[in-house]
Amino acid sequence: MKASEVAALFRADPAALLAANALDFASPGAANRILPAGLALRVPTRCACNDGVRRSVSVRYAARPADTLATVADVVFAGLASADQIRSANGLAQADPDALLDAGQLLVIPFPCVCFNSTDNNLPAVYLSYVVRVGDTVESIAAGHDTTVTDLSNVNAMGSPIVAPGDILAIPLPACASTFPNFASDYGLLVANGTYALTAGNCVECSCGPGSLDLYCTPATLAATCSSMQCSNSSLMLGNVTAQPTSGGCSVSSCSYGGLVNGSIVTSLSSGLQPTCPGPHQYPPLMEPSTAASHGSFIAPSPAPGPGEAGGAVPGSSEPGGSTNSAGSLSLVPSVHQAILILSLVLYLHM
Repeated sequence: MKASEVAALFRADPAALLAANALDFASPGAANRILPAGLALRVPTRCACNDGVRRSVSVRYAARPADTLATVADVVFAGLASADQIRSANGLAQADPDALLDAGQLLVIPFPCVCFNSTDNNLPAVYLSYVVRVGDTVESIAAGHDTTVTDLSNVNAMGSPIVAPGDILAIPLPACASTFPNFASDYGLLVANGTYALTAGNCVECSCGPGSLDLYCTPATLAATCSSMQCSNSSLMLGNVTAQPTSGGCSVSSCSYGGLVNGSIVTSLSSGLQPTCPGPHQYPPLMEPSTAASHGSFIAPSPAPGPGEAGGAVPGSSEPGGSTNSAGSLSLVPSVHQAILILSLVLYLHM
């Protein structure tokens, strides 16, 4: 499958999908990159949260020849929605999940999400929706995502650390938090450790790690027309840092990203004295996709630039937005908003 085809399934931006997986998103033709079958991929999308109450996010899917509700659930969307949930969301209560669908039939595909205050143990975090696979244990899932069994159990309200294939877990991933004003278009931007996010109309790329959990933003190379990224009263451009040793330490000046406000890129110049001069900035490495499925932390996710369709309760649930399994997402602010939702899937050759 191409990156653009996977992105289209989830209404995500292809470049954002590649950035979320630390795959080279700026190379020519990146959106048409062929992603191998078996690749463990993380897809950024969004859902709605209302004062911490979980809702669902949905996308629309046009059935293809030989599709059934079961294959759409288990193969196309890799278990992120069940056949029963799809059936309920589309008013098909009596439909046989193994019966062929009409080619072109439009289906609403609901994904559950949960709302947290963008933190895990009081530290910035984004949440990954992970479909448990055969052979997984809570211990192996925790180890593969640099978290603990206790944390996973608490986040998912698990009475005992036991999972079964098909369960969906919310997995917290360390992240770099932004400090943009709440009137910025990209207010609340979070970038998971070891990955990138695109913002400001793909004019700015922000990264997290590997040396620290401080958000670092620079001009992107994807967009042709962008507003000025030069800090006022300075020759520094966005992402530039100058350091000058002095008798009292090191005089450091930097030009940082302050969000997108009224269509303009805001930059901020800061200067100060530090004990030592900083070394060159370390970026998360951009990787080529592996041909083998991974149960580990292939790469961390990041926010997508555009929301999917959100709203409503997850079908087949007894609580608003709930499901028989927990799913992960991130609540940016305690009000109605579009929250970051990261979906984990393994690609199959179905297109």
